[in-house]
Amino acid sequence: MLTRLARFVIRYRKSVLVASAAFFVVAGALGGSVADSLTVGGFDDPTAEANQTTELLEDTFDTREPQVVVLATVRDAKTVDDPDVAAAGQALTEQLADEPGVDQATSYWALGSAPALAGDEGHQALLLAVVGGDDDSVFDRTAELSEEYTGSDGPFDLAVGGRAAVLHQVGTQIQSDLTTAERIAVPITLILLILVFGSLIAAGLPLGIGAMAVVGTFLVLRILASVTDVSIFSLNLTTGMGLGLAIDYSLFIVSRYREEMARGLEPHDAVVRTVETAGKTVAFSALTVAVSLAALLVFPLAFLRSFAYAGTAVALIAATGALLTLPALLALLGRNVDRWVLWRRTPKPIGEGLWHRVATTVMRHPVVIATTVTVALLLLGSPFLHVAFAQPDERVLPESASTREVQTQIRDNFDANETATIQIVAVDIGNAGARDDETAAYAATLSELDDVSRVDARTGSHIDGTLVFPPGPTTERFAADDATWLSVVPSVASQSPDAEALVAEIRDLSGPYDVAVTGISASLVDAKASVFARLPLAIGLIAVSTFVLLCLMFGSVVVPLKALVINVLSLTATFGAMVWIFQDSHLSGLLGFTATGALDVSTPILMFCVAFGLSMDYEVFLLSRIKEEYDRTGDSTRAVAVGLERTGRIVTAAAVLISVVFLAFATSQVTFIKLFGVGLALAVLMDAFVIRATLVPAFMRLAGRANWWAPAPMRRFYERFGISEADHDATPGNGHDEPTRARRAKVDV
Repeated sequence: MLTRLARFVIRYRKSVLVASAAFFVVAGALGGSVADSLTVGGFDDPTAEANQTTELLEDTFDTREPQVVVLATVRDAKTVDDPDVAAAGQALTEQLADEPGVDQATSYWALGSAPALAGDEGHQALLLAVVGGDDDSVFDRTAELSEEYTGSDGPFDLAVGGRAAVLHQVGTQIQSDLTTAERIAVPITLILLILVFGSLIAAGLPLGIGAMAVVGTFLVLRILASVTDVSIFSLNLTTGMGLGLAIDYSLFIVSRYREEMARGLEPHDAVVRTVETAGKTVAFSALTVAVSLAALLVFPLAFLRSFAYAGTAVALIAATGALLTLPALLALLGRNVDRWVLWRRTPKPIGEGLWHRVATTVMRHPVVIATTVTVALLLLGSPFLHVAFAQPDERVLPESASTREVQTQIRDNFDANETATIQIVAVDIGNAGARDDETAAYAATLSELDDVSRVDARTGSHIDGTLVFPPGPTTERFAADDATWLSVVPSVASQSPDAEALVAEIRDLSGPYDVAVTGISASLVDAKASVFARLPLAIGLIAVSTFVLLCLMFGSVVVPLKALVINVLSLTATFGAMVWIFQDSHLSGLLGFTATGALDVSTPILMFCVAFGLSMDYEVFLLSRIKEEYDRTGDSTRAVAVGLERTGRIVTAAAVLISVVFLAFATSQVTFIKLFGVGLALAVLMDAFVIRATLVPAFMRLAGRANWWAPAPMRRFYERFGISEADHDATPGNGHDEPTRARRAKVDV
């Protein structure tokens, strides 16, 4: 099939290039504004109790948790209780309530000088606003409110915070960081490609394929965003993997093409042979990456599903460009691919290269080296044993961010967490007014729980089991014909283990009626439960699908099992480093972030899928050359050494190039994007320089000829339907340097 594809591309190379250029233009025109169609939300499970209770709260009571917080600081040494300040505060509250899009607004003054909404020293107070609409409408309106309510107004200095304002600022910061990362990565990558190829034309080809993969994926995301939620954070993965995978695949295609021409093939014959061999490897590598990222579809969080959309699309588009557009370019350029050569590198004869010496050294001591490296990886991964998870808050932003400054002042200067309350909703309870006594008793019991500052209900406000504010006009919002709800104000941070324990205690507490619980802390509990419940399924799908693909490519059960084990081992050090750096706060000063004592619950799962796919990418590149040599000679030890020698330089070059792209994202001012960049760069470099140089040759040497063993039924299936990298006319051990099919391949153009 690939032979026919190569001949088709060569015959119609100009048409293929015109079609590719047209696709690039259309994708750029339609997908260029994709960011406007994407969402900054998607961190919650829409099927979880917390999310459904939020919708119930809004539908039944026309209310929801305040998303916007205005911090009012009094000037001129006055306090929030001075008469003129209080009057100005009440007027400001009414003004906020009348704003378009604001469904509700309250404040320290509107609630009768509620102590929890005043700062410890009496110079600050909070105004809380509920903005209507979906997430994107809320974020857009929040941006407008932030501009309007930042600055001086009467006796106040105003600043805006709250969850919606924080997430909007995170999204804006990420778009800015993405532009910066591209400006850093592209020129450095071009320089490195020139160093690798020594030719300006050859170096420019991978970047062209990368650009096509990125804009093509933008178009796919734009289309998907019209029918489902797609996270704006997926753009980072699109750019990083679009450039990285396209460079990987192009490196292998162009390098193999130059190698075949150096062996004496004419340009068009070299294109055919390249697509037959390296093209086959690229196709399977892209499938393994796509499968790894497609596993994210099992999670209900739009944030994770968006990375499945982006990662799968970018891998397949990059591979398509490498198998269609790039061969067409090579067929058109012919020997001119090496035009404008800055220098030429003369390859060393087989058996004399650095990677050959590395492989033979490892295979002389396979047990010692495999044991040593495995133990070292497990030790480096040990910090992950005490990993903690949370959801992003304002601390992912730089300290200079306005919303972070507001949230920090609220955390430091206010006793209760009024901006992150826990809501308890009860419906179908009959006449709510007739059950006021039960509601009051339930509210009093809730207020006695540890880590609860206050409980507000239609029957008033309770602190430590005592009614401190009787019911009044402000408590009518807790009432409906046959339903009621209560607001629990915690005294602990919403993203802390104590807050999670409080949610569990509230849900377990026996009350007068059935209740459902929501709020930031409840959403965190539900998101973790949802993610961890589906994690085994995702891992199982990745393992099974990868195993099947590798079996089809190599006709063995040993090689796929070994590849899965080695890839998991290769990720241990990366995940240990993630915890050691970003959770435990090592290197925070150097990297410029604030550690919160926890990792975002979604990021490690995302990184596992991406890093596993990239690791398998390199595994397939190496194993394909090993299998090709083994099919040619029948010598397992020589096959490993030659395979590593043939691919070592290209794999390490590809790893360095893709790590540059990921490290460019480490310059982001948003912590979890920085974590994404640093973590994936570490994973790629560890895999290419350590795993491929030590564990792969050691394990292959220990297994010997058993590497290629498969049960008889599977062997027969492989011989009929599998994909062999080597020529079927060549038999193991025939001593030929090149399969006969490649020698006689002539292209009718």
